[in-house]
Amino acid sequence: MQCPLCNQRKAKRACPALGKQICAVCCGTKRLVEIACPPDCGYLSAARANPPAVVQRQREMDRALLLPLLQGLSERQARVFLMLAAVVSRHQPDAFQKLIDDDIAQAAGALASTLETAAKGIVYEHRPASLVGARLMNELKGVVDEVVKNAGPALERDAATALRRIEHAAKMMTTVKPDTNEFQQLLSRVLAPPPAGSADEADADTAPPSSLIIP
Repeated sequence: MQCPLCNQRKAKRACPALGKQICAVCCGTKRLVEIACPPDCGYLSAARANPPAVVQRQREMDRALLLPLLQGLSERQARVFLMLAAVVSRHQPDAFQKLIDDDIAQAAGALASTLETAAKGIVYEHRPASLVGARLMNELKGVVDEVVKNAGPALERDAATALRRIEHAAKMMTTVKPDTNEFQQLLSRVLAPPPAGSADEADADTAPPSSLIIP
């Protein structure tokens, strides 16, 4: 029997989402993209437990790039870093605009300078040169203000330290690949939440906010 999705290859896998047999290629390429796989699908579970070698290598490379940014940070600073990095990873600029790594560096650097200036008793808001960076800074500032409101002003120093790490990483990425959003893509891959309905999502309340290990 031919696969009903591609009409090219033999249907050998029972798909619980479609209630019919499909081929292995369609199962692998359309899983969670065109097919709403249930979390208890055996093929989905096997793919998550044993991802392709190229995916594993990408994860290892991503972690090798991000883990050094956490070195020397306290546990609280590392958690603030991951929280702000997650904001950067999810940020979407307005239509017809593109967020590049230089915008991220400007946003993180300007907000860090504002917090550092405030720690000296001077109220002055530093602003990024780019409009896209300014909008990202406003989003980051909203998160920092909420954290400080709940946890106290001491978190401002931790936030400034975390923002400097983000600024440094974004600048480094800009020197390698200017005018791209490689750093945001890196953060998105490492800090992406588990797919909806997955077993990982059920443990979201008890799991750390990312796959990174805080030293």
